Amino acid sequence: MSASPIQLKKLWWLGPLTVLAAILGVLIVRSIARMLLPPPYAPGLAMIMIPVVLTFVLCTAAVLVFALVVRFARHPVPTFIIISVVFLFISLLPDIAVASMPMPGAGWPYALTLMVMHVVAGLITVLMLTGSAAAEKA
Repeated sequence: MSASPIQLKKLWWLGPLTVLAAILGVLIVRSIARMLLPPPYAPGLAMIMIPVVLTFVLCTAAVLVFALVVRFARHPVPTFIIISVVFLFISLLPDIAVASMPMPGAGWPYALTLMVMHVVAGLITVLMLTGSAAAEKA
């Protein structure tokens, strides 16, 4: 068990706020991409629920992982950052595969848009969660 000063009770409000902020960030990227990229759009840009649901599920999982890391890791913030970076890189692999998929709207512009969505959601999630931890130490 960790002697970390990070309060897990804070995650009851910070967790949902983090997930909502990540969804908002992804939707902003999606909106910009739809303004810049010509139709037809691939499913992640055409249907709003795909990025919303995936961001909700995966960022909620990240909040749960953060809670576990805070509970059990000796150095929770660096440990969570390492875990997050590894999973971010893994999440980019399907985006790279999308570049060569035979579907309308697929290609590198769409793949790069997905990558930006992943990076934005990841940065928001990591910065909000670890930023709260840093604020508690101060």
